[in-house]
Amino acid sequence: MNALAVAYTHYGTAPQWMAVWIPAVLVTVSVVRLVKWVRSPAATVGEEEAVRLLKRTTILGSVIALAYISWSLHLSQYGDEHQQTHVAIFIAITVIGCIFCLMHLPQAALAVTAIVTLPYLAFYVSPDDAVYTAIGFNILLVTLVMIRVLLNSFDGFAMLIRTQVHTEKLNREITKLAHTDMLTGLPNRRLFFSEADRSIERCRTDGRELALGVIDLDRFKAANDTFGHVVGDELLEAVGERLRDIFADHGLVARLGGDEFAFVIEGDEAKAMALAGHVCQVLSEPFQLEDITVSIGASCGVATTRDISGTSRELYDGADYALYKTKSERRGFATLYSPEHEKRIRSERAVEAALQVADLDGEMEVHLQPIASIDGQTIVFVEALARWTSPELGRVAPDVFILLAERAGIMHRLTLTLLGKALACLERLPTGVMLSFNLSAHDITCHETVVAIMALVRRSGVHPSRLVMELTETAVVRDFEAAEASMRLLRSLGIKIALDDFGTGQSSLSYLRRLPIDKVKIDSSFVAGADDAEGRELLSAVIAFCKSMRMQCIAEGVEDATQLHFLQSIDCDFYQGYLLARPMPIDELVAWVEDKAQPDERLARA
Repeated sequence: MNALAVAYTHYGTAPQWMAVWIPAVLVTVSVVRLVKWVRSPAATVGEEEAVRLLKRTTILGSVIALAYISWSLHLSQYGDEHQQTHVAIFIAITVIGCIFCLMHLPQAALAVTAIVTLPYLAFYVSPDDAVYTAIGFNILLVTLVMIRVLLNSFDGFAMLIRTQVHTEKLNREITKLAHTDMLTGLPNRRLFFSEADRSIERCRTDGRELALGVIDLDRFKAANDTFGHVVGDELLEAVGERLRDIFADHGLVARLGGDEFAFVIEGDEAKAMALAGHVCQVLSEPFQLEDITVSIGASCGVATTRDISGTSRELYDGADYALYKTKSERRGFATLYSPEHEKRIRSERAVEAALQVADLDGEMEVHLQPIASIDGQTIVFVEALARWTSPELGRVAPDVFILLAERAGIMHRLTLTLLGKALACLERLPTGVMLSFNLSAHDITCHETVVAIMALVRRSGVHPSRLVMELTETAVVRDFEAAEASMRLLRSLGIKIALDDFGTGQSSLSYLRRLPIDKVKIDSSFVAGADDAEGRELLSAVIAFCKSMRMQCIAEGVEDATQLHFLQSIDCDFYQGYLLARPMPIDELVAWVEDKAQPDERLARA
């Protein structure tokens, strides 16, 4: 606009090419450049491209500035003093405007200022014309001040950019820390499920399958307890390295917590199961940690989008259920989730939901199964067995609801409810009969539960010597130190300890020597195997071992007289099973005990 104004005031005074055509060309170039700049997309460019564009702007600005100053100085030769003064003011105002416009690009601003100001001063400053010389120096001073303002502004702009870059870098680092497992360096649970959901959405859009797997380490707890937490952490780091190598070109692997890992890959079930099997194989190989060699293993559950249409959480639930089946039936391998599992999951969820709102005192009851001396003449113990009749679901099997009670976090309340009922039943039985009560893995490793059990026994009035607490090998091994402390605490009150299902768990002989165990319940599988010679030898060896450890033996699952006679011949102490009696409510048990005692009373009277 300034150029058009100057050209207008010189129209008719300067030649037409000077007053019309040159300014027309200059203004056209400027307008084209302006339109191109306005219409350019606001896209993010890389560092090299940004430098190239800034250099181009500096060069174009310098060329256009040189063209304008050359035209202006030539134009000032025409016209009177007012027209010449207009040209001088035009140059001064224009250079100040350019400095403001190019404030964020100081190289271009300084280049334009030098190209315009130096010829301007050289043209106007003269000893013969004091007015224009003063104007020139005034313009120089204003220009220098504007340059100072420019540099200060650019320093602030540069500091702002550096601060933004630093802030973005910190944000990236914080985000990385928030999504990274600090021990293994693998993605953590939060990032895993977020990325898994994105992958699921992408694969469904593209019509491709996706698989999610859950990996659980076998025997890690035992290794951690044996070698210490420092070695345990090193072992998890080594596991993370192996998993990172396996999934480098296949998908995402993460540590969800503890000794649980998970992966997500794009592909069908065949690819997923092959990879899961490879994981189990690689993790079963020994780990060399400095001077210690540790051998563990891994089990895996896999679910695919073909069988489960839902979020990553739903896929995880399916894979976790498949993992549970693996741990129960074929530890060290991988299991694929199938639609049949969905029915079981739905059933378990219904049971868990009913259990959460159940009136435990009203819906739970205790059935009692007698345990007799090996000659069958004396009832020595009764084992309390939980029974649950839900108003919505009907009768629910104990092996189902006990596991779900642990998962739902209500095992503490359930145990105290059942023990209270069992103690009440014991008061109706002869004083010589003892009560055997089962404790879960949660019970024996939870100090609060153990203390609450002891308080309940004291309040009941039942002498602690009439109580036997049964624990499984698996429950003890899960947290050996906590289990041992709880067992010693219970024994300090006078309660006896029995190891249940002996021979089916993972305990070692060294563990058995350390534990304060009074009785051993031999699993029914050993008793059932007594039908052949090899089975009888094994059963004899188990009982002989228990005797050498000064532990009384209780044989479970005795169903026929042949088994009982063999147990008598190898000096077993007690037996339990359908041959003696099935579990029954307390009223039936009282009647059964009285009926069993009648022949002895008649014999005594005779």
